[in-house]
Amino acid sequence: MPLIEIPTVEQHATGFGIGAATPRLSWRFITATDDSPLNWEQTAYELQVVRSDCESQEETFLVKSNTSVLVPWPSAPLRSREVARVRVRVYGGSSDYEQAETSEWSPWRIIECGLLDRNDWKFNPIAAPGASQPDSPLRPVRFRKEFQIPALGSIEKARLFITSFGVYRTFINGRLVGDQCLSPGWTSYRHRLNYQTFDVTSLLNPNGPNALAVEVAEGWYATRLGFRGGRRQLYGDRLAVLAQLEIHQGSVKDPFSLGTDSTWTCTPSAILRSELYDGETYDTREENPSWNTAELDTGSARASNWVQVQKLDFPKAALVAPDAPPVRITEEITPVAVRKTPLGNTVIDFGQNMVGRLRVCSLKLPAGSLVSFTHTEVLENGEIGTRPLRHAKCTDEIICDGSEILNWSPQYTFHGFRYVQVDGWDEEQNGLLQDNLSALVMHTDMTRTGWFSCSHPMVNKLHANALWSMRGNFLSIPTDCPQRDERLGWTGDIQIFCSSASFLYDTAGMLGGWLEDVAAEQLNENDGCVPPFVVPNVISQELWPHTPQAVWDDVVILTPWDLYRSYSDIDILSRQYQSMIAWIDRGIRRGSDGLWDPNLWQLGDWLDPTAPPIEPGDARTNGTLVADAYLVHVTSVMSQISEILGHGQDTARFKTDHAKLKTMFQAKYIASSGLLVGDTQTALSLALMYDLHATTEEAMAAASRLVHLVRLGKFRVSTGFAGTPVIAHALTKSGNPQIAYRMLLEKSRPSWMYPITMGATTMWERWDSMLPDGSINPGEMTSFNHYALGSIINWLHSNVAGVSPLSAGWKKIKVAPTPGGTIDSAEAVYETRYGRLECRWSIEKEAGLFNLDLLVPANSRALVLLPSREILAKFKAGPEEGDWVGSGRHQFSVPFEWEDYSSQWPPKPLIPIMRRPEPDQIA
Repeated sequence: MPLIEIPTVEQHATGFGIGAATPRLSWRFITATDDSPLNWEQTAYELQVVRSDCESQEETFLVKSNTSVLVPWPSAPLRSREVARVRVRVYGGSSDYEQAETSEWSPWRIIECGLLDRNDWKFNPIAAPGASQPDSPLRPVRFRKEFQIPALGSIEKARLFITSFGVYRTFINGRLVGDQCLSPGWTSYRHRLNYQTFDVTSLLNPNGPNALAVEVAEGWYATRLGFRGGRRQLYGDRLAVLAQLEIHQGSVKDPFSLGTDSTWTCTPSAILRSELYDGETYDTREENPSWNTAELDTGSARASNWVQVQKLDFPKAALVAPDAPPVRITEEITPVAVRKTPLGNTVIDFGQNMVGRLRVCSLKLPAGSLVSFTHTEVLENGEIGTRPLRHAKCTDEIICDGSEILNWSPQYTFHGFRYVQVDGWDEEQNGLLQDNLSALVMHTDMTRTGWFSCSHPMVNKLHANALWSMRGNFLSIPTDCPQRDERLGWTGDIQIFCSSASFLYDTAGMLGGWLEDVAAEQLNENDGCVPPFVVPNVISQELWPHTPQAVWDDVVILTPWDLYRSYSDIDILSRQYQSMIAWIDRGIRRGSDGLWDPNLWQLGDWLDPTAPPIEPGDARTNGTLVADAYLVHVTSVMSQISEILGHGQDTARFKTDHAKLKTMFQAKYIASSGLLVGDTQTALSLALMYDLHATTEEAMAAASRLVHLVRLGKFRVSTGFAGTPVIAHALTKSGNPQIAYRMLLEKSRPSWMYPITMGATTMWERWDSMLPDGSINPGEMTSFNHYALGSIINWLHSNVAGVSPLSAGWKKIKVAPTPGGTIDSAEAVYETRYGRLECRWSIEKEAGLFNLDLLVPANSRALVLLPSREILAKFKAGPEEGDWVGSGRHQFSVPFEWEDYSSQWPPKPLIPIMRRPEPDQIA
């Protein structure tokens, strides 16, 4: 029998402070590599629930089901603040649970609800008094409240519920509460505002004075956001905090409560400014070290003037306890070098492009001295490359007071950087920079779930670069360009990268919450149209008039679908269904044939490598063709979603619409030969992947043409946003995996390997963000940390390593490694919702064998397709046949003639007769 891990609650990381009265439960099976149960499936489960109001009574629920992911809450709904304990055991090995083997009970999961009802909040937000400053950054504000706990018994527990207009840190008696950064995070503040719940029992002084103190800075709420200088205070012009502290004592029924009201006081922070784009300035001359303690120093010259706060109206937005984990510091990196530039500047090199902030270990300079830190991703001509920052300064400053500063970091900003120019540092007085600076990596602290490696070091580096770009751009929301005046929630980027992201990390909570923001802004502000390109929407209509866009706006259908496929969460489909229907029925602007209006400009295959630097949308593939291919695809997906949700009428109409639209697409774009009017790699790849041809023969002709174009292009990338995620899949699906490998391993520009030859440690926004001479691409828009074009790693997972889901949540798994190129081994490990999946293969060249080692989680099955010449060359047009295996560890070996196979490598480019052949540039 398998062992069971501690159950999980909804998509929440811990189950503490949840926002659901009837939380769904899941459990995973521990699959020890040396003793994994073979062919084991669950036939029933038993849940025990113990509620805080009746600790002596256990509720036990027996359910005959093989489901172990997001099963319904079995007991009565929980109440606000209620605590319950839950554990599970399972039955398996027989369809009759009375005859089945029974597992051991899992460990108990403690569940505690937050404030589930708006009426549970008894206090209001508070802000500093005075007029707003509409054209200036808002200086951070500090708030405090001193209090004495009534002597009514020992403190049993204490909970702090808190949020802010801005981003905050909170302290009790001088001690920091929690380890999160930039809370409450960025949501669509007009509709949804996250709040956090903290256990602060250990921070309170039951016998003496206490102080609750909060510092609030602009964050996304009021900082400058957007292009061309951006706009300030998009959500409000007052920094505010809303807090409620509840202390439970002894047998007293009602807790002692205090919260933000007019009795609090406030003062300006010693942080003079803190902006996301421009950075933070900290003036130690204005610091009062006791500001957050119960012993406030009010007599010294450095003491601040505290004044009474102003009470604000309660927020109209819904207060949400998020499932997503907070932003945290997840890693600390030390410098690899200190450089003196040609102009005499001092630059620290951390060896890795990342997102986060600096930590200064120790600094002591005369009063009034200023030290500044300017962050960039790259060097150009030996100096920091600031042009890609555009209107962002990305500079943090410390103004010294003459005393020693220890372990300083900016608190309310973040930067995308590898290099930091330091000005004003005195190494004779403060020691070597390399010994005193480190970089703190920040991102939403999701659980790592997926790993990949193979025998090719540069392919491994490509995967690592995509991983680092995801880490840098999953910061509260899925963003882009963390270095410049952008850092926005681009819908198209996450739409094409979601499957890759959800393999690397557990994205269910974070992306599920973000999609709720998408739906809120779409349905409440845009009459069914998806906000233009970014959510939360900060782009003004004057700057970018709203026009519907395929690929980007299709995120409302395709991303919930991807999340459902990864996590088997049917609720995300039902929760987002109104958004999907609004988009496909009202948002899409159609022509008379039901396809997209051909007069509407589309971003299409954005960032086609042939597009001029100043015209990134000038792609080879017609934008309407891309949009129409996507429309046929999303209509098919909608028919599947409707069927899963039991919406019979919608299922029927979307199936009918899909057939009609596919016929119209064929009539409009596909010749009887199978070739496309849009004779490009992107057009052919989309048609192959979305099954847009009428017959397999037509599709095979298109595949042959795609191979021809790839060889004619010398295996360099010729696709942008729409084509890049699918071209390797299309080549493999059509029986041409060696062509896909040859593209993967091409080193000349543009290619996936070219940035690695230039020292890249993250994915780039453009294929040539840096030119071969070391200069930065002349286009205004370029970033060196941008995950979209890293979507190739989905192909590494599903084809090179060979694992992908056959059913929602990976309960059924496809294992189909596709060897190619010079790679002779690969592996993937993925923590599915059922347990750990491992797939490793290698080729014994001398013995002529392909060996596969596979670990399948309990309560799962896998379809295994081992490579052969016939399978690798087969056009995969229909259902595939293979061997089904159940849970446990399995080994396979099949003949594999390496010499015969490698004789096909490398595929050759097509060179015009008047040109000399060029040397291969293969990684």
